[in-house]
Amino acid sequence: MEAKSTAKLSFEDALTQLEQIVETMESGEVPLAELLAKFEDGNKLLKVCESRLKDAELKIEQLKKQKDGVVFEKFSTGREA
Repeated sequence: MEAKSTAKLSFEDALTQLEQIVETMESGEVPLAELLAKFEDGNKLLKVCESRLKDAELKIEQLKKQKDGVVFEKFSTGREA
């Protein structure tokens, strides 16, 4: 799997491909050499998924801050008052 092709994948497409790789690997019917290649491909896809999720998280934070400059949220200490 080429880095260029994985970098252009959407989160959903990368996740679908990753799930297919996991299913194949869990079947136990994959030769060792192919298993290693699939593991490498899976790692690349995992990085794509993590990157897309991080981008989405940053975008949400930006959208929260755009309303009147900065949005202040209630600070929670974890203790009930």
